[in-house]
Amino acid sequence: MSLLLPRPEGLYCPEGDFFIDPVRPVPRALITHAHADHARAGHGAVLATRQTLDIMAIRYGEDFAGQRQAAEEPVSLGGVRVSFHPAGHVLGSAQILLERGGTRVVVSGDYTRTPNPACAPFEPVPCDLFITEATFGLPVFRHPDPAGEIGKLLASQAQFPERTHLVGAYALGKAQRLIMLLREAGYQRPIYLHGALERLCAYHAAEGVALGPLEPATVERGRGTFAGEIVLAPPSAFAAKWAQRFAEPLLCFASGWMQVRARARQRMTELPLVISDHCDWPALTRTIAETGAAEVWVTHGAEDALVHWCLGQGLAARPLRLVGYEDEAEET
Repeated sequence: MSLLLPRPEGLYCPEGDFFIDPVRPVPRALITHAHADHARAGHGAVLATRQTLDIMAIRYGEDFAGQRQAAEEPVSLGGVRVSFHPAGHVLGSAQILLERGGTRVVVSGDYTRTPNPACAPFEPVPCDLFITEATFGLPVFRHPDPAGEIGKLLASQAQFPERTHLVGAYALGKAQRLIMLLREAGYQRPIYLHGALERLCAYHAAEGVALGPLEPATVERGRGTFAGEIVLAPPSAFAAKWAQRFAEPLLCFASGWMQVRARARQRMTELPLVISDHCDWPALTRTIAETGAAEVWVTHGAEDALVHWCLGQGLAARPLRLVGYEDEAEET
């Protein structure tokens, strides 16, 4: 019996009778992290890190699952030993290690190798089978130093003090990472938040992530109030009248996709910031090598290119082509 099988609901472990990041409600789900393309409401029982469970409750309500269990220590599910290991993607994100009869399988979920000051760093986990995402699984994707991208934002702010810099950032992970990168760059002024970001930022602060002074971007305070300030908002807010109430808004967007000029133009982004919470091509290939896995399954992105690279390295590899794991464009 195979330890994991692709099924329409997601990856299924027959012996443990559970799914990992299923795309529809199931009796028992193990969740790698709380982004909506991995964490859905309505499962009978959910096993995840405590922070992922907390964030799911914030996003979906306290009754998002029939039962929930925090993965503080390894647990045995039907003879399969399950443990959670940091993925470096967002707060609470984890790789899930399955062990049975000397076989080790790691489901990475989404992960990042670039240091992320808003969450625990990625830990390579040796395994026989590694299941990796491939959001940026093409050799063209090579992300710059995030500190340099933050430098561009601060330089623009200094050059255009009469304008409000509106930065598009996904509510979970990207917003908090941008705030921490700004603080690391020495920016100590208040950062203003769209209301959609406030609860998750408050949760990060309660978990000890030092976000510094944050204030609501309340437009009733007047347009001139935000001249020269940095305002974070979900990118969807830019299409609303909300964005036009600020002083000469300069639209920015933080995403690994900002390396693709057509995507930046599509979003009418004046200042694209190439900052991603996913691995670029060198980080993906380095991670696969570090796991020591002899077999690799690829999902969630440019599967074929990464499978081709693995085969060239003498590894067994296959694309999973799971349905329902589309990238959240604002999250990447």
